[in-house]
Amino acid sequence: MEWTRSGDDLFVRLDPGEEIHASLQALADEVGFDAAAITSGIGRTRNSVYGYMDDNHVYHRVTLEGGSELVTLQGNLARRETGEAFTHIHATFSDDDLNPHAGHMFSAVVHVVAEIHLRILSQAIMTRCPLENSEFVALKFN
Repeated sequence: MEWTRSGDDLFVRLDPGEEIHASLQALADEVGFDAAAITSGIGRTRNSVYGYMDDNHVYHRVTLEGGSELVTLQGNLARRETGEAFTHIHATFSDDDLNPHAGHMFSAVVHVVAEIHLRILSQAIMTRCPLENSEFVALKFN
């Protein structure tokens, strides 16, 4: 991973083998921020796991085994109550037949490159807290 900063904007390049969630969480620890908007991301990934939450608050997952284009990526980063960085990301992938696959991104490993923009929210206080009877970890503002 390499990154550059301009004010509250971070632009990140992730390299083959790096998992997107883990890399952005590590970046938050390295740079030292607690909240950010993930505004865009493009690249090529593999072993991409995405899905959706049903009406009963249960996540369903689909895996794209091979390589796919990362067409869009957006979300946010906040800290859990225990201090660990937590990323909530949605993405659109395109398989090699140009079929779109979209939803909540559980994981994705960079296959060629990922280029991601984050806007640090230096004045925001955001915390991720588990919801009772749900797999969702809610965003709370203090």
